[in-house]
Amino acid sequence: MINHVVLFKLKDFPAGKKEEVLAELKSLLEGLKDKIQEVKFIEVGLNYEVDSKSHDICLLSHFENVEDLDTYRVHPEHLKVGARIGETTVTRAAVDYIF
Repeated sequence: MINHVVLFKLKDFPAGKKEEVLAELKSLLEGLKDKIQEVKFIEVGLNYEVDSKSHDICLLSHFENVEDLDTYRVHPEHLKVGARIGETTVTRAAVDYIF
């Protein structure tokens, strides 16, 4: 199994707007589980500290193998969500490892 871990840092938003964007991205990411059969598990965590200097979102997802992760990476639904994430974030960090 492959564990795909991604951290995102949002752009600067006013407090109320940031929480709205966080909720939107969480929903979009979690929705990928029902749209991409290669996703075996997905969890999205939001930093409880809204004004953290660290990352704001953590995505954990599991795949049977590297080929399934590669399929996920180019899937149209993933690309749509990725485009929205790109509009709202400033940094991304990712690690993929076998477990």
